[in-house]
Amino acid sequence: MFIQDLKNDFYRQLIGKRILIIVNYDVDAICASKILQSLFKYDHMLYTVVPIMGVTGLKRAYSEHQADVKYVLLINCGGCVDIVELLQPAEDVTFYICDSHRPLDVCNVYSDRQVCILGDPALEENIPGFESIFYDSEGEDGDDDDDEDEDGDENGDSGAGESDDGNGDGDSSERVRAPKLSRMQKHEQRILRQRARRQWESERDRIMFDYTQFSYYGRSTALYIFELAWKLSKDNMDLLWWAIVGISEQLLLGKIESAAYTLELENIQSHVSRLTNKTNDQNTMSASKINFENDLHLVLYRHWTVTESMRYSRYSACKLKLWTLRGEKRLHELLVEMGLPLVHARQTYSAMDLILRKEFYSMVEQLAEKYGIPDIVYGTFTLSYGYRSRYAAADYVYALLAILQSVKKHKTPEDCFMEASDALSRQHKQLLNVGIDNAKLLHAAIFRQVQSCLEAHQVHSTGSFFYYVLQEEHAFFSYPYALALLAKFVLHGHVATTRVRQAPDLPLIATCPLDASQGMCLLVGIAPVREDSPKNFFGKAFDQAAQKSKTNLLQDFFEPSIVQLRQSDLTRFLDALTVLLT
Repeated sequence: MFIQDLKNDFYRQLIGKRILIIVNYDVDAICASKILQSLFKYDHMLYTVVPIMGVTGLKRAYSEHQADVKYVLLINCGGCVDIVELLQPAEDVTFYICDSHRPLDVCNVYSDRQVCILGDPALEENIPGFESIFYDSEGEDGDDDDDEDEDGDENGDSGAGESDDGNGDGDSSERVRAPKLSRMQKHEQRILRQRARRQWESERDRIMFDYTQFSYYGRSTALYIFELAWKLSKDNMDLLWWAIVGISEQLLLGKIESAAYTLELENIQSHVSRLTNKTNDQNTMSASKINFENDLHLVLYRHWTVTESMRYSRYSACKLKLWTLRGEKRLHELLVEMGLPLVHARQTYSAMDLILRKEFYSMVEQLAEKYGIPDIVYGTFTLSYGYRSRYAAADYVYALLAILQSVKKHKTPEDCFMEASDALSRQHKQLLNVGIDNAKLLHAAIFRQVQSCLEAHQVHSTGSFFYYVLQEEHAFFSYPYALALLAKFVLHGHVATTRVRQAPDLPLIATCPLDASQGMCLLVGIAPVREDSPKNFFGKAFDQAAQKSKTNLLQDFFEPSIVQLRQSDLTRFLDALTVLLT
């Protein structure tokens, strides 16, 4: 069931209640939960926040906290699984789902009361009609009962009316009027019903396959929750910034098309203007200011050197082939033509000459076409507070991703989640800076891995897809987001260097050992470079390949294109996938 009036049908229903908030392990979900927590604190509401990484975590979180909770809020999780079937809750428990993963599970969509999806059904794609996927079996059962009753009449009830001294005349006359079917006719009718049922099931399977074939993402959850704060008149600059970080994550990780992002920019700009005029904070040190500006697709360049940022950014590195000597030479040519001395390009951006810093964006923009990097410019927002603190939304995204991936023996995923959540607050600027430093290490490691992979020709082709196998467990790439970033970089780099004509149309599968003791590996599927839409077909393809190869696949993540399987089954699984995609 969809809920569109978030103010009355969602938020006001929760006031005074105890709420369990289950949050997926991603940046958009963290931003959305942070906005919600600030709203709940306004109204002194009791809530528990539990971070999870997959379906197993969802079941565990609910079973541990279900005792005294009647209202459960799922953020970026639970929308794509039948939540009632999965968790088996009591009838008086209500689930509110705010999930950007698509497609939504049809049982959640058509739930009468227990499952409420926050969203507009008009914006959803191709949700099947109720009659086409749910079969009314009561009518069929009734027909079977009638058949049995009529069989009973033939087998020995015909004398009942005669021995009742005429009391049954009315019944017998009605029975005479109703045309009696022979046993053969009943049998034919049953066969026709069964045939119609089989045809309906076949059509239902086709409809459901078309509906669930691709996995993709809807609107940013953080932005959706911010609009609730706006309608409640409880919005401020911090909440808006968290919403901007949420949608920026979707763009930078390729979860949404740039067109969908551009459409949201105008909406966000109107909120920025409204809140800028509304705030009267005159203290420069504490006042925050959000500005819209055109920026560059260069990783953390405000906190790094220009040369390192250009080298470790996927777009510029792949277009200029910066892992080769020729690419390095081309980068130096670009810097010379920009009028940026190598001495300045190799020192931290903040330490560069002020004039060069002011002209840096315009210099890159002017030469972008000539050097084949026209899409390096995009629209984004920056946050300024105090005299020195200035961050782009992308800086926050990369920092938070690095914090989420920094799980160690002494640091659990829950600790990383809380650290990432705290890093969003301006009061914890040091956490954000640590995240930025970790992000630099991550992107440098990705570039080095791509360079060694391409030089050693480790990307192999099956004819229907590329695959890349990391042989050893890696500190960075044993985590889903880092492996996905690496796989995307490897695919773009391989397409830029290979002479194979159909390379831009082929997807890539990357795999990395996950747990050497258990022999498990992590596997991620990346859509082709030429694919305009961010829709991913690997979730369904992985499922079918696992059935054909009889391998046990652990599809525990809410991103269907990321799975786990045993390393011993990998070759058999890839063979089945090759046959399936050929």
